[in-house]
Amino acid sequence: MSRPAPLVLSLGDPAGVGPEIAGKAWKALHAGGPAFVVMGDAEVVSAAVEAPVRRVVDLAQGADVFADALPVIHSPVAEAVTPGRPSPANAAAVVRWIEVATALARSGEASALVTCPIAKASLYDAGFTYPGHTEFVAALSEGAPYPGPRGPVMMLTAADLRTVLVTIHTPLAKAIAGLTAEAIVRVAQVTAFALRRDFGIARPRLALAGLNPHAGEGGAIGREELEIVAPAAQRLRDAGVDCSDPKPADSLFHADARRGYDAVVCLYHDQALIPVKTIDFWGGVNATLGLPVVRTSPDHGTGFDIVGRGLAREDSLVAALRLAAEMADRRRAAA
Repeated sequence: MSRPAPLVLSLGDPAGVGPEIAGKAWKALHAGGPAFVVMGDAEVVSAAVEAPVRRVVDLAQGADVFADALPVIHSPVAEAVTPGRPSPANAAAVVRWIEVATALARSGEASALVTCPIAKASLYDAGFTYPGHTEFVAALSEGAPYPGPRGPVMMLTAADLRTVLVTIHTPLAKAIAGLTAEAIVRVAQVTAFALRRDFGIARPRLALAGLNPHAGEGGAIGREELEIVAPAAQRLRDAGVDCSDPKPADSLFHADARRGYDAVVCLYHDQALIPVKTIDFWGGVNATLGLPVVRTSPDHGTGFDIVGRGLAREDSLVAALRLAAEMADRRRAAA
């Protein structure tokens, strides 16, 4: 049986913790895998890691050397990197790494894409027009076939909890004002399909979080549950998706509750992220559902304030690499 293609890791902002945690992740995984190859600047990586670094020309060569060195497909930055200080001058390199890495995953040369954190502000200053990685990878994946409802949908997962977001980086007032049953249904349908295909859950059970305290308490504390959220849940059940009626979010994430579902559909950013980060702050993973390519990311930012101090932890990146490999394995088995 042939070995699976390696993962490709886009380095993220070169002034952030991406290079450092890539080296630490290699130390954790080089003996047993999954194998990954970095797309980035090899000199930046070498300066940041306490591990052997090897320039490679392609993913196959990277897989061959992974046990002995961290493989990097060299793609240089425009100006010298100062750790902790992002530069718009290097934004083009960051974007190029994502583009090339996504293309490698889309072609099948890489089994999946994993992305280190980016600094959106410096990318925006350089003309980047996407809200973030999720939307950019989705745009780069357009035109490739996908057998189910199309995303992107952002999932956060840690330990035994998975949450998905109906609205992502949206101001809370706008998220509430713009909430629709259609958006809830779309996210839940993408999630149910991905849970079957990528997570191996034959009969996914979705819990739907309410928007208001006590899930609106029958309309006494807000009518969104009656007018938007509960109708969406009914539409999903009518379409064959096992989805609960809206549940009070304050009692939805404790250990006993988590045994009753496979994922929670959350209506706004913090509703999804706070429980994940509380349960496992260091080991959470961001996974993008509903795309032709498997894509995961560590659930943290660039860490500019701790770069080079030995404080950056690789737990989340290691978890992201392992999850990406597992999702890719399930897709390959189902093909």
